[in-house]
This record gives sequence, structure tokens and C-alpha cells, in this order.
Amino acid sequence: MKLGILAGGGPFPRRIADAWAAGGRPVFIVAIRDFADPALFEGYPCMVERIGAAGAILRRLRAEGVTHLVLCGRARRPSLLSLLPDGWTARALARIGRAAFGGDDTLLRAVAGVLREEGFEVIAPSAILSQPFQVAGLVAGTAPDALARGDIARGIAVLRALDPEDVGQAVVVQQGLVLGVEAIEGTDGLLARAGEQRREGPGGVLVKLPKRGQDMRLDAPVIGPVTVENATAAGLRGIAIAAGGTVIAEPARTREMAEAGGLFILALDPQNFTP
Repeated sequence: MKLGILAGGGPFPRRIADAWAAGGRPVFIVAIRDFADPALFEGYPCMVERIGAAGAILRRLRAEGVTHLVLCGRARRPSLLSLLPDGWTARALARIGRAAFGGDDTLLRAVAGVLREEGFEVIAPSAILSQPFQVAGLVAGTAPDALARGDIARGIAVLRALDPEDVGQAVVVQQGLVLGVEAIEGTDGLLARAGEQRREGPGGVLVKLPKRGQDMRLDAPVIGPVTVENATAAGLRGIAIAAGGTVIAEPARTREMAEAGGLFILALDPQNFTP
């Protein structure tokens, strides 16, 4: 069974490749141009291709004998005008239909359906990692105080209200005020925007959760060193994530950076969290 990894940015796709290869199983990497750094995949067979050339990507995957696919890593959703689709991609967009204009989870579900029709099995990164999701508890730093817990509760409520709209996975709350909700810019862009809106006084909290019913094979929430770096730059006090529903990339380094930056990381049950 050969795994193909459609890799966006960051170190997480390499972590997936290493975990799969550790079992003696073959891997082929597709580094998506303008997102993934091919240098991260040294030692693995790899192609670099733009996102709109899906036909060329699938032909190569078949030639390599790939049967299973994982989609992972940071990527920014392109506009349809900038996609410059090849023939296969244009036909696939027609098959997807209105889902191309929906939220990320809606679109990714449709893409997974097309890939299944093309003969590939899409699997979750969590099915490969030995410890995929963070368990409940304080991951780093000092336990949040009453103000921070209130901000976390407010963030959970906002994200749950947005679930039906399939908008984003994250929100930043400071002293009860919503500084920003994740949209197409992604979590890093949200943090940059929230930093510009920071108020005086105790810093805010990033709350990042999977949506209800989210397909965790395709877009499970991930935090890592870059998240911590950007949260620190934005003046936040902490990060709250869903226990059993969030992956921490480079866990040791993430914890070290959070401790050094004075941030807490709390993994919680959103259904039963109390301020």
C-alpha cells in the first residue's frame, strides 16, 4: 500500500511521511507549489506542481502506484480566477459544482468524493500518527485565570454559532471582545489581524476547534510552533484547543516556545467547558 501526500506548507506533512515510512511502507510526496517547501522532503520521491494542475498530479500518482492519499499542511485557498485549471481540474470543478463556492469543509468533502471516484482512498493524518490528537489537560504554561477562561467560553460560543456556516476553525477573544474570526486568511492571518486590534490590559486567547461534523480526514485543526510564534507576536496569553480533535505539530518545540513566550496551551472538551 503506497501513500501519496498532497503537501501544503509547514513541517506537518514531513511528520506524516516519516510516520508512514517508519513501518517500511512507501511514500510519494506532491509538494504544492507556492505552499510546500520541497527541501523539507529530502530523502523521499517528490514532485512539485501547482494546485491547478490536478490532472498532471493524478497521472503521476497513478504512475507511482499510489493507492491512498493524505491531504495536510498549510495552504491558502486560491480564487477560481487565479487557479488556471488544466483540463482535468476544470472537469472536476464542474463535478463539484456549488461546493466550489462553499466553506472549506464543504469543498474538501467534495474533493475527497472526486478522488474516491478516481480510485484513491483518502485517509486522515490521525490514522497514521501514533499519537494523533492532544488529550485533555494543560499542555503548556500556567492554568488560565477567570478572565482567560471567560474569553475561552466566549470563543467556544462564537465558533459553535458559526458551525452551520462553515466559516473557520478559530477566533481570538480579549476581555470578552471578539478581535477576529478566522476566514479565508487562515489562523496565521487571523492572528496578525487580531494583533492589530489588541486592547490595553490582559491579552486575549486564541480558541481553535473543529466544527461539528467536520471531516477530520481532510482538515483537522493543527497548531504548532508557527501558531505559538504568531500568538505571542499578537500579544495573546494563551491558546485553547479541542482535546481529541486537534493535532499539535512538533509537540516538544511547541510547548517550549509557549513556555518561553508566557503562553498557556489548554486542551479542553468544548461541550463541558465552564468559565
